[in-house]
Amino acid sequence: MEMKTTFSIILILQLTLGAEGRNIEPPVQLEPYFPPAKPSLENLNAICVHGNGRPRYPASCLPSSGFGYIRRAGTAVNRVEAWFSQCCQRGVAQGDQQILCCTKQAWENALSHFCIEEYATMTSVHECCEKTGEERWNCFEKQAPNPSYKPLSGYTAPIIPPDMIFTWDPNSC
Repeated sequence: MEMKTTFSIILILQLTLGAEGRNIEPPVQLEPYFPPAKPSLENLNAICVHGNGRPRYPASCLPSSGFGYIRRAGTAVNRVEAWFSQCCQRGVAQGDQQILCCTKQAWENALSHFCIEEYATMTSVHECCEKTGEERWNCFEKQAPNPSYKPLSGYTAPIIPPDMIFTWDPNSC
């Protein structure tokens, strides 16, 4: 009935600037930045430097009922951004190759959890979740609306703590 990959719902979000909680007026319309792009050496700097300039989706800004897919996609974006931040902090991973490995693990874990949540619903699942292994990751990568991880001009993301713990496994690099 509805093709989740072809329709787009524009959310009206009130964006907050930093911890002060000041709102940008009027509300800004954003299309969810889902799926996030696969980390690479080409976008790694932007992932780490501009993390607070990409959208987050606080629960208070999402519809309270219906639009479950949008809530799950927003949660996945919030998760991956929080986990990217963890990877980019000094002391967690050292050097571009380790940071890249950490961010790839964070990306795959966030999207894996998104797919688990998709399958837990009574609706059709995102088409990429129906694939496995590299085929799944390639599907998400092809659909990423912001592959270079460009920030939004004048936007500062609110701090949204991750709802799940991410532990990087450096031995799997």
